[in-house]
Amino acid sequence: MNETTYREWRTYSVKVAGKAYKVATKPGAFAHGRLDPATLLLAEHVEVKEGDTVVHMNCGNGLVGAVASVTAHARRVLLTDRNIVSVEAARRTLAANGVTDGEVFLGHGAYALPKDLQADSVAIRIPQERLALLQLLVDAFKILKVGGRCYIAGATNEGIKTAAGTIEKLFGNARVLARDSSHRVISAVKRTTTPVSAEGLDSPFLESNAFNELDATLRGKQYKLYSRPGVFSWDHIDEATTILADVMQVQAGDSVLDIGCGCGALGIVAASLSGHGQLTMVDADVEAVCSATRSAEANGIANYRALTSDVATAVLDERFDVVVTNPPFHVGKATDLSVPMQFIHDAWEVLVQGGRLFLVANRTLPYEQAIKHRFGNVATLHDGPRFKVLTATRGID
Repeated sequence: MNETTYREWRTYSVKVAGKAYKVATKPGAFAHGRLDPATLLLAEHVEVKEGDTVVHMNCGNGLVGAVASVTAHARRVLLTDRNIVSVEAARRTLAANGVTDGEVFLGHGAYALPKDLQADSVAIRIPQERLALLQLLVDAFKILKVGGRCYIAGATNEGIKTAAGTIEKLFGNARVLARDSSHRVISAVKRTTTPVSAEGLDSPFLESNAFNELDATLRGKQYKLYSRPGVFSWDHIDEATTILADVMQVQAGDSVLDIGCGCGALGIVAASLSGHGQLTMVDADVEAVCSATRSAEANGIANYRALTSDVATAVLDERFDVVVTNPPFHVGKATDLSVPMQFIHDAWEVLVQGGRLFLVANRTLPYEQAIKHRFGNVATLHDGPRFKVLTATRGID
C-alpha cells in the first residue's frame, strides 16, 4: 500500500431497513473493508422520532447519525469519537448522505458536547476497554432526558454481556432488541434522575480530567507518566516500550517525532536524551494526546507539542532528526498492517537526510522488507524472544 492509497477516502453502500446509505472509509478507519454488525444493529434499532435530539458516542463511521437524520428526521444529530480518523469518517458519511446539519465532535463521550445538552436517544457502539465504556454509559445517563433511551451494541468478545449488566444497574432496566451472530443491541429507558444503583460507579476515571499515574523506570531513569482508560497500555508500561527506550539512539539537540505516542513514554525519554531539541508527539486518539501532554508537563519537558494526527499527517510538512514509534497493528481483534506500514512511509517522509527511525514490534511482524523498500536500508538493534527493534537511516532522495 502506498501513501496515496492510505489517505484516499472512498464510500461504499449499505442498506438499513431497505434504504441505501453511503459510508465513508479508508485504511485506518473504523471497520474499514467490512460491515460492522454492531453498528448496523444500532442503525436499524435506535428509535428516533421527528424532532428528537440524538447522540452517538464512539460513532465510528457515522452511519447511525446518517440514518437518524435522513430516515427518522431527527432535529439534531451529534456524534462523538475519540479517534480523529473516525471523526473525519463520520463527517464524510454525513455529507455523502446529504446531512448538512449534523455535528461531529472529537472527544470521548459527552466531554466535547454542549454542556446543557439533553438528548432523547443516546447510541453507543461499545469500546473494548471496560472503564472507557463505563464512562460512556455514565455520560449517556447524564445527558438523557427522563424517558429517553440508551442503546448499546457490540460483540460477546468485546464485552457486550458485561455492558448489559452495567446498563441495567444504571437504568434499572435493559432489553435485548436484536442479535446478529455474536453481536447484540440492547436498550434501556431512563426513568429516574439518578442511577438506580451506584454499584461499580466509583471509578476515579469517569471524569475526563482524571489520569492513571504510572511510576516508570526507563533507561535507568525515573519518570511519572499519566494515561487514560482506552489509551494503549494505559495501566502499565508495556515491555516493547521499555525495550525501545533502552536501545534507541538520540543525540543532544535532536528533534524527535513520536508517532502513535500513547501516554508519551518514548517521546519523553527521547526528549530527556535530546535535551533542548524539539519533541513532537502525535496520536490519532485524543485521549492519548491529553495523556502525553500531562506526562510531558509532569516530567518538565518544556520544548514539546502533542497533536491529534492520522499517523504523521499533522506534521508532514516538517522535518525531524529522529522518529521513534511502537506502531499499533490491531484493529479490534484482527491484525491490520495498513496503519503500521503507513508509520514507516510517514517516518521516511518527515526525516531529514541522515535522520533515523527506531521502531519496536512483535518479532513475528514482517516490517523489515517494508523499511528496506522505503529507506534502502534496515538493521536490527534488538532481537528478543518477543520483540525486535529495527532502525533505518534516511539517505539521499
